[in-house]
Amino acid sequence: MKSKLIMIGAALLVGIAVLLGLASRQPGAFQISRSARIAAPPATVFGMINDLHRWEAWSPWAKLDPAMKVTFDGAPAGVGASYHWVGNSEVGEGRMTIIESRPAEKVGIRLEFMKPMEALNLTEFALKGQGTETEVSWSMSGTNNFATKVFTLFVDMDKLVGGDFEKGLAQLKAAAEQPAAK
Repeated sequence: MKSKLIMIGAALLVGIAVLLGLASRQPGAFQISRSARIAAPPATVFGMINDLHRWEAWSPWAKLDPAMKVTFDGAPAGVGASYHWVGNSEVGEGRMTIIESRPAEKVGIRLEFMKPMEALNLTEFALKGQGTETEVSWSMSGTNNFATKVFTLFVDMDKLVGGDFEKGLAQLKAAAEQPAAK
């Protein structure tokens, strides 16, 4: 009986060592990006991204928690505008702050997650006008701490977050292409 426990303990330690070894080999940084073509001018699309008050119309996370508490701080839009949320386990808690704003071209956001896990990422929306349409690229980049490296052994973050970006871009497209939005 004692030798079986020793064998189980040794196997468990080897399994943990392998898991930690695999995690340590995961990349130290990540970038997730998705794009969409929207039949609206860059100024229209930019206005829907640059004004955090307008995110509820298209954000992929806005409807996950109808009781989510949202507060806005700083500038009404553009650099310095900030959006803080506290919600259920699906949305957690965090803050977005616009750190770069170039009309009809780019919106850069500092994205801080507080719960369920702490993280600091940079998000960027790049807009490129093409006739009466706008090509929008939404990307997020950041570093992977050790806990995140372990997590990514089991969860494909590109698929997880990328799926949300795809949904958000589709909703942004629908909102921006409405006649009232233009």
